[in-house]
Amino acid sequence: MIDRRLVVPVLVASLWLTSCRRDPPPAATPAPAPPTDDAAARRADSIARARADSIARAQAEAARLAGERERAMAALRATLEEMVFFDYDQSDITPDAERVLRRKVEILQRSTAVRLRVEGHADERGSTEYNIALGTRRAESVRQFFTGFGLAADRFAILSYGEERPLVNETNEAAWARNRRAQFVITDGANQIVP
Repeated sequence: MIDRRLVVPVLVASLWLTSCRRDPPPAATPAPAPPTDDAAARRADSIARARADSIARAQAEAARLAGERERAMAALRATLEEMVFFDYDQSDITPDAERVLRRKVEILQRSTAVRLRVEGHADERGSTEYNIALGTRRAESVRQFFTGFGLAADRFAILSYGEERPLVNETNEAAWARNRRAQFVITDGANQIVP
């Protein structure tokens, strides 16, 4: 038989031991091993490759943008240098010439540093003096067209070659039509064209 006197002290001791029991400390996670020389070298190589790839991508993008800008600038220069043609013995701006000149006006309004020389030409018919005067009238009519859009007249020098510099050296209507023209030379600001 169990002695009742012992039950109470045993019960109290059991409760006391149970309440004093602590949870075991968590298992310690091992500290990462210091990287070996191979691992450090692989990581350094990986970082170097990533940097090199980033630099190469940035350089390729810069080259692409520079190429696009150069193509755009070349197209704008070509527009500014595009010739306009005139009817026989006329210095009035034709509708076709007006379309070309309006494209030039848009560029010239944005690109205030650009200066042009307008060269007037004539076909071989007529005297040398008459054709020089006709070339001058043609160049002047182009300059007046530009100034009508608010562009300063001093941005445009005019020069007449008359019949002296034919575009086509033939004696027929097709050749004469090509020789009755105004040509444009960018004299200043070619690298300052604003797209």
